[in-house]
Amino acid sequence: MAADMRFHLHNFLHPTSHSDSNTAAGRARSDQLRRLITEGTPTPRIAILGAGAAGICMALQLLEHGISSFTIYEKGERVGGTWRDNTYPGAACDVPSHLYSFSFAPKVDWSRKFPEQPEILGYLESLVSKYNLGNHIVFSAEVTEAVWNEERSLWALELSSGATHEAEVVVSGLGQLNRPNIPQIAGLDTFTGTKFHSAQWDHSHDLHGERVAVIGIGASAIQFVPQVAKLAAEITLFQRSVNYVAPKPDRPFTRLQISALKNVPGLRQAYRSSIYWRLEFRFRLMKKGSRLGAMMQRKFGEEVSKMASPNLPTEALVPQYTPGCRRILIANDWYPTLLRPQTRVVTEGVSRITSTGIITESGEEIPVDTIIFGTGFHATDFLAPLQITGRDGQDLNHAWKEGARAFLGLAVSGFPNFFILYGPNTNLGHNSILFMIEQQVGYIREIIDGFVTKGVTSAEVRERSMENFDAEISAALTKTVWNEDCSSWYKNSQGRVTNNWPDYTVAYKQRLAHPDQRDWKTNTASQVLDLE
Repeated sequence: MAADMRFHLHNFLHPTSHSDSNTAAGRARSDQLRRLITEGTPTPRIAILGAGAAGICMALQLLEHGISSFTIYEKGERVGGTWRDNTYPGAACDVPSHLYSFSFAPKVDWSRKFPEQPEILGYLESLVSKYNLGNHIVFSAEVTEAVWNEERSLWALELSSGATHEAEVVVSGLGQLNRPNIPQIAGLDTFTGTKFHSAQWDHSHDLHGERVAVIGIGASAIQFVPQVAKLAAEITLFQRSVNYVAPKPDRPFTRLQISALKNVPGLRQAYRSSIYWRLEFRFRLMKKGSRLGAMMQRKFGEEVSKMASPNLPTEALVPQYTPGCRRILIANDWYPTLLRPQTRVVTEGVSRITSTGIITESGEEIPVDTIIFGTGFHATDFLAPLQITGRDGQDLNHAWKEGARAFLGLAVSGFPNFFILYGPNTNLGHNSILFMIEQQVGYIREIIDGFVTKGVTSAEVRERSMENFDAEISAALTKTVWNEDCSSWYKNSQGRVTNNWPDYTVAYKQRLAHPDQRDWKTNTASQVLDLE
């Protein structure tokens, strides 16, 4: 009972770390692993795909436990993933800064309550430098194909350069938001002005005095549109779906606050934990039929509709869906931007694009100099265009033709030794994704530990376990607002919610505390441990 009490107390006081961290049992397992490695027990070759937050987290936790036989393959020339690519004006995170870091590698001197892109990128780069990850990273190295070799229990990797590599274990850190989505609008190629996606921002182009069109109003546009509006002579927003935009309680930390968070024992951890539990409580909004959601919808409609005018009708301001069905956004400068005289909101669709402008569905042609796409990413096309071939020639893209599915969001039956970070049904609408990544990394690392401590050569999730999990997730999703009738990047083209975790994150942490051997088929060099 006492040990159980300590377990629960640890998870309350340190809610964001993996359950195996900072516990006596976890330290004992880590010590055993390190001892075996020191004595010469070989470790598997591990290929980590992507040097964003997920890939960096996986690498750091492997190093922490004495495993250094990994290589990070990064298609870009710098680390940072999403935070390297998204450099648009106003780019920032909507999760408070002290929760947007890893529990085992905190940043104690965040400059403001909500971190901006340069500071987040700087944090990730600092981890690479501090822990000497540079020697493990191969840049300009995009893995295009991975093929499982059953006889040798390893993955054969092919890069876009034509180079080939091998690894016993592959961990994808590619995430969900890495492939910009530019809609195929008729006439787009004929446009003679400037055009770019928000994740491929053209910083060389001067927007001063221009007529700018923004197609797609989501999380990124909420941030960059106010900045663009300060420069443009006119800005036209093509908005098919209205967002809930709540106030952003952001401000710089004072020097005294930064000093206290850095130097007062326990204060930073207490502050971080308080942020986590406040955000965790908001999952109530994601439940279908939530009273809190109904109250928010009513209050939001009452307040925001007061800004309506002939030039800014109510339908351009007030969503007609339940809060949370699409991501709830936060900003303090969005509505003031909509009220600027040079801002126009168009709620009808785009029919086609001409050499000099955009034609709406009603036939109006709006002349523009620059088109910026805020149309998000191919979020439901997990791992594409990477070609992954598992046991017996199974194609993962084919297996996912009706929507991506994975056991605990991180493993697929038929694909041994292949793990996914920030995979299907692990995105959140209320808390920090770095929390989810840290739980996944801890779980995967425990499986990898078995390659050293137990002589494991391959680990594959059972099809039965995967199917049971998928049925459980599918049933739980029907009870959330994401399943309602609104368009969002959480759903694929068939309407299946493939991206989000349909429960509190504490439930996910509990599920990933330790691998249950009943869920896994584990091969060793001499036998198959088939634990039913």
